[in-house]
Order: sequence, then structure tokens, then C-alpha cells
Amino acid sequence: MAVHIALDAMGGDRGPEELVSGAVQAVNESDLEVTLLGDESLINKALRNNKGVSNRIHIVHTSQLITMDESPFEAVRRKKDSSIVVAFELLKDDKVEAVVSAGNSGATMASALTMLGRLKKISRPGIASIFPTLKKPNVMMDVGANVDCRPQHLFQFGVMAAAFSKVLFGIENPSIGLLSIGEEGGKGNALVKSAHELFKHSSLNFIGNVEGRETFLGDVDVIVCDGFVGNVCLKLSEGLAEAVLAMLREEISKTWAAKVGYLLAKEAFTNFRKRVDYAEYGGAPLLGLNGTGIICHGRSNATAIKNAVKLAADMVRHKVNDSISALLEEAGPGGSEKILPKRQGPAVAGGWV
Repeated sequence: MAVHIALDAMGGDRGPEELVSGAVQAVNESDLEVTLLGDESLINKALRNNKGVSNRIHIVHTSQLITMDESPFEAVRRKKDSSIVVAFELLKDDKVEAVVSAGNSGATMASALTMLGRLKKISRPGIASIFPTLKKPNVMMDVGANVDCRPQHLFQFGVMAAAFSKVLFGIENPSIGLLSIGEEGGKGNALVKSAHELFKHSSLNFIGNVEGRETFLGDVDVIVCDGFVGNVCLKLSEGLAEAVLAMLREEISKTWAAKVGYLLAKEAFTNFRKRVDYAEYGGAPLLGLNGTGIICHGRSNATAIKNAVKLAADMVRHKVNDSISALLEEAGPGGSEKILPKRQGPAVAGGWV
């Protein structure tokens, strides 16, 4: 049976055209239904510019839009008929099975929490991101939802990302590393040290601390960090990939020999670009929600949206949330508030001092 996805057609920097095109591609390539939410006239205009539009594409008109610069929770409270809010209402009412949005990520998370709530025993839902590596993709979590965390939050991120990795990539017992400034267990701030103890005494496949340089080696399946550090890693990685490609183009254009060399190695360059392109992974799943949601990059093109819709459908089909709940039960009491040290002071840069 076709999985039914709601797509916020008003989010993102490129307008409804790219979003609608991605939805059409996803439906034409997969057993899916997609409901597009937003201004009906703009959506219909975008649909007319696409060939082979399926009858498995539906439209729900909404009269409001949450912009990128609005305060998330305030906007969700005020704009009840916005595309993001109505999308999650449809999911809450079981009219769709997942939501995809390239709009205001804070508002997407706020809508999801308001409408769906959290999975049992999950304190903080987070954002997972798939990273390309020299071997196989790995998952980093959290990459932006929670900038101030406590140790049990990091432990839960590890559980959620491991369950996601196991289901989506078929890894039987995903390895988990804790991002720190050194591999030794005693390295890191107070948050990392406390989280290290929780992981160490769990049944998870915890391999210890990993350094930033190990992110792209592919030797660890899941990398855990707070949302502040994770978002910096994500944006730095995106910027580095774009800079490397720009530098290569600049060097290739300098001499005829370089241009000839490019023609001989064109396929290799194309494959490299594909490996580091965020569009190939679609979007970042919101894990820990009592439902399925995907946040896409604001500048997502049609390919990214298509892959995000497919990723959402895969998460539904493989019942990722059931796997998270089961793994949380198996992993031990690391995510429980009861075993945590009392907070000794204010939150500082994601840690507790």
C-alpha cells in the first residue's frame, strides 16, 4: 500500500516550483502519495509546469506562511492555518503518515512537538544527519535542535541514531562514538565526560570518544554530540565540500593541460560531486517524535525533495520509531533522569558546569 506523505510546498528558498517538482518525481518513481500544502493557486501553477503529474498528488490549501525569520513557537501559535502546522495536523489525525518540510526548521520542530509529542522515555527529540564517508554513510545526532543538553539527552541521541542506522542501512549492531577533543575517556567537557559514563555502562555498541577528523573515515556508524557542536560540524562540512569543488573548478580553468585532465577524469569528478551533495540524502529526520518528520535544507532542489520524501516513506515502512523504543528498552537506564548528577550551575555552550 502506498505511503502517504505531506509536503510543505511553501517552505524553502526556491519557491513551490522545486518542491512540487520533487514531489512529482518521488511519486512517479515510488509507491507513494503526496499531499502538497500551501497556496493552491501557486501549487497548481507549479504542477502545470511538470509533465506526467499523477493522480496520487493531492492539494490542501492553507492561507498562511511561516517565514524563515519568525520565532518558531510564537509563529506556530499565531498561524494555525500555515502549511507547516496543518501538515502536522494531518499527521496527528492519521490522514498522512509523515511530513517533509524545507521551511523554518524551528517552526517545523515546534509544530511537530505541539501536534505529535515525544516518544515514551525520550526527553528531547533531535535532528539526525547522514554524512558521506570513505566507506559507508554514517549518522550524526544532534545537528541543531538542542544546543544546551544534559548527559541523558546525548545518550538518547545515540539510541535514536543507532536505531535509525540499523533500520535504514541494515547495520545489525551500529557502533556509536561520542564526539570529543580526544579519544581518551577523560577528555572533553563535563557534558561529554558524563555522557561517556552512561554509554560505557549500557548495552550499546559504544566504541568511546571520536575526534572530528574521524567523521568522514567511516569507521563509526553513529556520532553523538549536542546540537550546537553538531550544527557547526554540518555547516562546516557543507561549506568545505562547496569550497573544494570551487577550488577544483578554478584550478582546472587555469591551463589547457588541466582542462584536458578534467575531461579524462570527468566521471570521477561527477561521482565525487554526487557523494558530497546534500541532495543525495534528501533531508534530516526528526527522531524522537511520536510520528515521522523530515527537515530539508532551505535551498533544497527538486532532487533533494524527492529523496527526502522517499526517506520519509522508508522510515514509515521500516517502523523506525518502533525500533527506537525497543532499543531504548534494551540499552539500559542511561537515558533516565534518576541516575544523573544534579545540575550544579548554568548551561554553558551545551554543557553543564
